[in-house]
Amino acid sequence: MSSISRDQVAHLAMLARIDLSDSELTRMSGELAAILDAVAVVGEVASVDVPAMSHPVRLLNISRPDEVRPGLTPDQALAGAPQSQGQRFEVPRILGEE
Repeated sequence: MSSISRDQVAHLAMLARIDLSDSELTRMSGELAAILDAVAVVGEVASVDVPAMSHPVRLLNISRPDEVRPGLTPDQALAGAPQSQGQRFEVPRILGEE
């Protein structure tokens, strides 16, 4: 089991600009030791034969080819609009400018 002293925790807290009480320093020394042990276990598992990865599952980007297809006509696009003017959507004015 790794051990990290109370003084080392105080030094780390000072570097991180974290104000810890005496009881928190004592408690954190045990918690940081457990974290260091967990990191050591992961370090033992990592091998040269195992490639590094950024995600636990393989990511696959599924895409389709770009194909030109006919779109809506202006009349079809404006069919559901509450108001239209010419071939444009008419919306309420939000600015007091012309």
